[in-house]
Amino acid sequence: MKIIVKIALLAACSFLSAPCVQADALSAAEKVPPISYLYGFKLQREVVARFDTNNAVARVAAQLHRESLWKADAHSAYAQGMAQFTPETATWLQSVCPEIGAPDPWDPNWSVRAAVCYDHWLYARVNGATECDRWAFTLSSYNGGLGWLQRDKTRASASGADPARWFSNVEMYSARAASARAENRTYVREILRVLEPLYLAAGWPGSTCA
Repeated sequence: MKIIVKIALLAACSFLSAPCVQADALSAAEKVPPISYLYGFKLQREVVARFDTNNAVARVAAQLHRESLWKADAHSAYAQGMAQFTPETATWLQSVCPEIGAPDPWDPNWSVRAAVCYDHWLYARVNGATECDRWAFTLSSYNGGLGWLQRDKTRASASGADPARWFSNVEMYSARAASARAENRTYVREILRVLEPLYLAAGWPGSTCA
């Protein structure tokens, strides 16, 4: 494990184009798992290929942080791997993104490809008043399903809120179970307002959303 961490730190120096002479050179990234840097270049390539910009690299990195802390063997009662796909979603995803290869949630490289692919698929199906709202809708859908997001937006609109805005609007309305709603709203807020700034501060490519 120590060897893997050392390799990750060397990858970080290259990925961030940062000097690695002093021990505190990565102090801004102290809460970013060192192992994440092993996948930094791959994540950047995938994001640019899908979105034609690197503006969301830190954002998707923050998402993988929130999903699994970049642990390839992460698992829960329903989901598996670094990107935490359910077996059903992993299998379905190949039908819309065949180029990512056969579903293999335990392969971290597949997980990076699949997470970016699914984000892009969702992003193309939602609209928002701002880029931040659009990404909030994308992340909410990744976590809880596009169908639930559409129902939330309909409920918000019927209550007089702006269905094109997430914060203080759509996020306030849902018929989901209380635990599912709390998890979904926390998921979006932590990624956009806590973890993305952390990765940006650590030098990952991108621009702030929230």
